[in-house]
Amino acid sequence: MTHPKEEQTLAIIKPDGIQRSLVGEIINRYERVGLKLVGLKMFVPSEEMVEKHYLLDPSWKRKVGEKAIESYKKRGLTPPSENPEEVGQRVLEGLKKYITAGPVVAMVWQGAHAVEVVRKLTGGTEPRSSDVGTIRGDYMLDSYQMADGDSRAVRNLIHASGTHEEAEKEIPHWFSKDELMQYKIIQEKILYDVNLDGILE
Repeated sequence: MTHPKEEQTLAIIKPDGIQRSLVGEIINRYERVGLKLVGLKMFVPSEEMVEKHYLLDPSWKRKVGEKAIESYKKRGLTPPSENPEEVGQRVLEGLKKYITAGPVVAMVWQGAHAVEVVRKLTGGTEPRSSDVGTIRGDYMLDSYQMADGDSRAVRNLIHASGTHEEAEKEIPHWFSKDELMQYKIIQEKILYDVNLDGILE
């Protein structure tokens, strides 16, 4: 069983995060809490790569479609279809267009409860309703309402794995084993050493 301090998660700074010059700020947020960056690369993903990413979960399209239909109805709007698969496909097409619009920065972060911590720091999917203090809450003002009105994906700066299972599937989709570094950083002594030995001279 993997020790919690070795847990890894995927985070991707999307094209709007690059264009807003927020790469350094986003990395800083994750580093400050004590996570270790073990994988990093910048490139323009293909539509095929983005589609495969979201369909790593075979039920993704249906679940996203159901959530979108519910969101439309809560806001008193008529969904484009009552078929979750059709609505999910519309969402997927919007995401492909959004994420392939320019370079992205893909990252793998490692540390205690990495999946949960990165999600918490990143904030909710919709920037408008994300808490102040989260990356999305502090640096983006987009909303489902605006995205739906413009027939596009909501611009929320970052993708972050939602569960351990997602992270385990997503990391090898974006990174080969050779692209992930194994190394130590000094702060791990403070974060993880049981007795904090060796501080005093």
